[in-house]
Amino acid sequence: MIVHTIKKEFPFAIIKKWYVSFLLLFCIACQSDDGLPPEEDPNNGFWLSAEKGYILEFKEGKDVLYNINTAGCSIQDEDFIPEDFFGFEFNLTNENELTATSDLSDSEVIFTRLSNQNPSCLPDQIAATEDPKVNFDHFWNIFNDHYTFFETRNIDWSQYESLRDQVTVDNFYDVLEELAYILEDGHVSITDEDNDIEINSGDPRLLERLNANLSGDLIIENQDDYDALFNQKAETIVIKYLGGDFEIDERENMIWGLIGDDTGYILIATMEGYGTNFSNELTSLNAVLDTMMDDFAASGISNLIIDMRFNDGGFDTVALDMVSRFMDQERVSYFKKAKLGDGFTENKPFSVGPKGDFQFTEDIIILTSPFTISAGELFTLCLKDLPYVTIVGENTTGAFSTILTHTLPNGAEVGVSNEIYSDAQGRVFEVVGIGPENQENRVPFFSSSDFQEEKDSGMDRAIELLNN
Repeated sequence: MIVHTIKKEFPFAIIKKWYVSFLLLFCIACQSDDGLPPEEDPNNGFWLSAEKGYILEFKEGKDVLYNINTAGCSIQDEDFIPEDFFGFEFNLTNENELTATSDLSDSEVIFTRLSNQNPSCLPDQIAATEDPKVNFDHFWNIFNDHYTFFETRNIDWSQYESLRDQVTVDNFYDVLEELAYILEDGHVSITDEDNDIEINSGDPRLLERLNANLSGDLIIENQDDYDALFNQKAETIVIKYLGGDFEIDERENMIWGLIGDDTGYILIATMEGYGTNFSNELTSLNAVLDTMMDDFAASGISNLIIDMRFNDGGFDTVALDMVSRFMDQERVSYFKKAKLGDGFTENKPFSVGPKGDFQFTEDIIILTSPFTISAGELFTLCLKDLPYVTIVGENTTGAFSTILTHTLPNGAEVGVSNEIYSDAQGRVFEVVGIGPENQENRVPFFSSSDFQEEKDSGMDRAIELLNN
């Protein structure tokens, strides 16, 4: 199984703006010095994010995260600790509205106060069971309520609701796997750690695309096979094209160097993991970017190859900070909206402008592949229409949405695509991905001839274009 490390899952990523102090927690059952009861935290209560299908219960001592869908309510985290989730910060906009923001997310999430606990999330209504039919009901309804791309993928989801009658304890995950693979969506997943289940909807299609130009012993059948070809490809690049002379960041996420005297090269393997924690992710990333761009400025390069073929996604804002180093001016780069009931949230524009002391805005080739996914695709989406950018390679995965995660009553986690990204002109690249406009620039990521001849046809085509 090929497993993307995709855009950080968003089970619910909120950190309270302030916390009850140790003293208050210690004396919570006591009265204050003036004889009055201690003031209750104004955040306490039940809060709903309709677009995410989340209810958060803030209460003294323990917070709880619930998931809701048409089938009912389940607990995603009965001891929810906000600070463990992706650096989000909670702000009380007014007494009935909370706003969640994070440096690692391009979007805020709005929560509205519920006057009473949601009826489906009352203690005696919450599903916590291994019953396969109850779990199937939740699975089917999570997608029916929140999944965005049935029409795009030409799928009639309603026809699969009747599979409930066939589900048993023994075949439960077989049925879910079958449904997941129908979607062919790299951002749809099912994970049950207790039962060693990890299903990624996009795996069969990804394998098919990666193997399209391979034969014999080079055919990829599992993660180890992919890793072997990945390493061989990377070794060819750094030895043959960079001459063994390159720089790499401390966490080994990004490689850069020179091809000849005037062509820069960057391999960006991921859009996450540059810092040691959520709070220093962007600071650490930008320190790497400053060093890399200073190196290119000092070398006086006149063109650049950005290799996104190995990129497995990550945080949107990591991608956007990278994009900013190649922008000549601020531009509306993309739009995004989320499924909400029978419609969508506001289609919000996002702009990216130059950042840092030096931006490279001369000829750029971006290399793409079927493995390029998520925040890696967002990077490509933001740059593809700039007059100095050309794409070489293959179409990307076609999975852009930040993953919405819900938990089934049996504890398994389900990942769902619930957002639509479009470019500045309103074009959507979900499913089809982003690739070269001209046929002559379509070059496979993996091919038997490349491995046998120890070359990289994508690199060769990029260099050819830059030299013309």
